Amino acid sequence: MFRQIFNAYKTSFSGLSRETWLLSIVILINRCGYMAVPFMGLYVTQSLHRPGSDAGIIISLFGVGSIFGASAGGKLTDVFGFRPVQILSSIIGGSFFLLFSQLRHFETLCVLAFVISFFSEAFRPANFTAIAAYAAPGKETRSYSLNRLATNMGWAFGVSMGGIIASFDYPLLFIVDGVVSILVGISILVFLPAIKGFRKAVQEKTKGIVVRKPWQDVLFIKFILLTTVFATCFFLMFRVVPVFYKEVWHLNEARIGLILGLNGVIIALFEMVMISKIENKRSPIFYIVTGVLVVGSSFAVLLLPKFMPVVLALLSIVCFTFGEMFSMPFINTFVIKRSNEFNRGLYAAGYTISWSVAQVIGPTSGFYLAEKFGYNPLWVGITILLLLCALGYSRLKIKAVEADQQSA
Repeated sequence: MFRQIFNAYKTSFSGLSRETWLLSIVILINRCGYMAVPFMGLYVTQSLHRPGSDAGIIISLFGVGSIFGASAGGKLTDVFGFRPVQILSSIIGGSFFLLFSQLRHFETLCVLAFVISFFSEAFRPANFTAIAAYAAPGKETRSYSLNRLATNMGWAFGVSMGGIIASFDYPLLFIVDGVVSILVGISILVFLPAIKGFRKAVQEKTKGIVVRKPWQDVLFIKFILLTTVFATCFFLMFRVVPVFYKEVWHLNEARIGLILGLNGVIIALFEMVMISKIENKRSPIFYIVTGVLVVGSSFAVLLLPKFMPVVLALLSIVCFTFGEMFSMPFINTFVIKRSNEFNRGLYAAGYTISWSVAQVIGPTSGFYLAEKFGYNPLWVGITILLLLCALGYSRLKIKAVEADQQSA
């Protein structure tokens, strides 16, 4: 039995390029330091002693900055290449995080939240494009899953350590996040190979070619709108739910961090093997719909009576994580297969913007609704919204999708 398990893991990780592995290691380092944003709501309410609506404002400003950052990052990636965009955005964003740690004036922190998120999100389209560029042919989904594995291993460590750090020193969260971000930029500069003449090569290849823009792709727009709805609900698990755990279920920061960190542990242990087993067995839409429904069930769990809050919190995060594992890799694959080497940065930016918009809508509306009506109506609304989102995905005609991908 153990040999079969070992062979399953060995098969799921085989055939990936050296650059894919190297990039995933860099992302692992990046996410090990990603501990500030998940605790931003608690920082504003517990350390700055401001109401939840202010937490929603500052988190939403992260989202607004990320919209502009994703747009700029996608365009710059198509022009200059993914490597310089990743390097500069990491170093500059990390430097502003260090500044954030030294200030407590709320309005100034709001401005810095926008600036930090601008550079942090400019990194994402470049990183998304880098994964596609380094992926071995036919290994795109597993390459993204390896990246997600690295992301979630780092997340599990980062958010768990973040909970411990936040329990005695909130500003230290931003110092660690900033230092690690700067180290990521330096690591990409040192270890990932440069692509000489990128801009000139793109200009030569695109002469006489009409490159489709994402906003001209009707099917992609429909898909992104549904993904924005999904992402809006998705973000609440890591923005509003931690405050719910603290205020309603009376869990401390360290315990909240460990519970959220379980998300990354489960993904690290199971996603690659799961993807290698189910990839190409059913349509991507089938797995996306399944994942969205399971994520919906994770919010429904929060409606149960709080007689065993830790057990319920664990059940919720486990359901959420398996829903994420079913949906996210295939959402990523859809986006990358809709694009090509000439417009991949713009498509990646469009995808990133959907998550950025969700980051604006989700926390602000979530905190507002929780303050106005209470948490239970919020969880009911999210569950219903995710059911409708799954229905929307299911109505996308997969045959039309696959046929249209060939003309991307």
